[in-house]
Amino acid sequence: MVSTQSQVSKFKKPKVKKVAGTRTRDVFSFDYSFLFIVIFIIAFGLIMIYSASEYSSQQDFGNTWGYFRKQLFSVIIGAGAMALAFFINYRVYNRGRVPWIIFIVSLISMFALFSPLGITINGARRWLDLKVTTLQPAEFVKIGVIILTASLICLSTAKFVRFKKIFRIWVFTGIIPAAIVYLVSSNLSSAIIVVLISLLMTFVAYSGYKPYVFLIAIGIVIALAAVMYANSADPDSGSFRLNRIAVWLHPEDYAETTGYQTVQSLYAIGSGGFFGKGLGRSMQKLSFIPEAQNDMIFAVICEELGIFGAILVVSLFIFLLWRILVIARRAPDRFGMLICMGVFFHIAIQVFLNIAVATNLIPNTGVTLPFISYGGSSILFLMYEMGMVLNVSRQIKEQ
Repeated sequence: MVSTQSQVSKFKKPKVKKVAGTRTRDVFSFDYSFLFIVIFIIAFGLIMIYSASEYSSQQDFGNTWGYFRKQLFSVIIGAGAMALAFFINYRVYNRGRVPWIIFIVSLISMFALFSPLGITINGARRWLDLKVTTLQPAEFVKIGVIILTASLICLSTAKFVRFKKIFRIWVFTGIIPAAIVYLVSSNLSSAIIVVLISLLMTFVAYSGYKPYVFLIAIGIVIALAAVMYANSADPDSGSFRLNRIAVWLHPEDYAETTGYQTVQSLYAIGSGGFFGKGLGRSMQKLSFIPEAQNDMIFAVICEELGIFGAILVVSLFIFLLWRILVIARRAPDRFGMLICMGVFFHIAIQVFLNIAVATNLIPNTGVTLPFISYGGSSILFLMYEMGMVLNVSRQIKEQ
């Protein structure tokens, strides 16, 4: 019988023979490809914001640069936030009570909407007026959820955590903050994103899949029940959410009312052809699509740059997400990997929801397209997340 010691020795890491006159040293890596794609997407977003907002900016500011100038200012601030996150060792977020402090502060910022700082835009009270710029605290909550979820998962010494503990983490870092976001600001889309970020991060940490199949099945049943009810009920006498489902099912029936934005978005996408009408030549942005620089900017991209532009945008995001996965796979520790995966899921969820809404694959949710849609809070916190991922890549050692 072969001894246990001899069996273990088979799996020992082979010794590296050193060549005379040579020496090895640790070299810290830096993912320049990731940084380049982030800069490229942001620059592309600024170009498209100027193109999409040219007409509405003339109406609101008396010039064609109004929205572009405000977004550029947010990008500059975001660059500073990105640099700050890059120079902060990501392990700091997992020390002592730091993750709890960040998480609790992010939730407290939601209740600041009830203070004099809270302002109402388009009928929704979701922003804080900081004089220099406006801030949407729901975006801060997403970062708090990513950090605390990663920290709680790492508290377990096992490589994979038991489902009971994973479920408690998901409830605490997913359902509770999502409920606060929704109840305080009536922002269902951000609440859904918060829940999904926490759920998918815990899925990465759990070795099994059956409980998640069960959760997906429950979600599908609820969605089908909502669709069947909306299809049979009178949406005009129902709730706002019910009306959105009815518009999604039959947008042509509401083309002059609540389905106006959806129908105009489909017109824009359909009229672009393969190469589009040309940059700046969109017709739907001339007040046909309300605030075209926001949630429906993908429709303007399709109209001006065609299917080619749509494929380009999707390809850019796929490359960005791939680089995040590469950094996550090579992260020095589990916490770094989970931070990267949280950012990965955040971007992936928002890209999918935005494009799906613009093409009417799902009901309208009011989700921005990361780095491309107009929005100071979104670009600021997204760039901070990019800085966190860059810091993880900076800690990767190579020989």
